[in-house]
Parts: sequence; C-alpha cells; structure tokens
Amino acid sequence: MPKLIVVTREGEEREVMGDAGLSVMEVIRDSGFDELLAICGGCCSCATCHIHVDPEFAAKLPPMSEDENDLLDSSSDRDERSRLSCQVQFTNALDGLRITIAAED
Repeated sequence: MPKLIVVTREGEEREVMGDAGLSVMEVIRDSGFDELLAICGGCCSCATCHIHVDPEFAAKLPPMSEDENDLLDSSSDRDERSRLSCQVQFTNALDGLRITIAAED
C-alpha cells in the first residue's frame, strides 16, 4: 500500500496510506481531510480538489487533460505544480508522493 504525504493549508504534514488504483482525491478524502471539498466527487467538473504536487513527482504524473487545465485556470492559487487530485491516479509508482492542499478559492 503506497504512502501519501499530505500538507494541509495550515502547514501540518501527515502521512497516510492509500490503495493503489484510487485517485489521490479519494485517498485524501478517505483519510479524513475535511478541507479538500471535492464537491463534484471526482468528475473533473469543479476545482475544489486542487493540490500542489511536490516537484520531485511532477514527471511521474500523467499529462494534464484540457478539461483539468481549464478548471485550474479558474483558481487564483494555480501554479506550475497545480493538479486536480481527482485526476491523479494513485499508484505504487507514486509511493511517497507529497502534496499540499491548495488555498480555497
């Protein structure tokens, strides 16, 4: 079971374990982080699961879809490390992935 390191908006860092095959959003939600709203439930139709990915893992992620890119454009906290956590599949190759939950828009 791969490990995910989650940094909250307040800067608290917590390690959680998640099942490979879930989205990063599902792992975060199932681990009890209330600040990641994920209002659309993972359908890539909002941007409330916005995260910042540690640069060390950027090359290991799948390319961003046009829909994901368009949704992230609506966020004032977007940067080069931004992704929607519902669009990132959590795999064994991402063991140790460190993400920061983005500021709420």
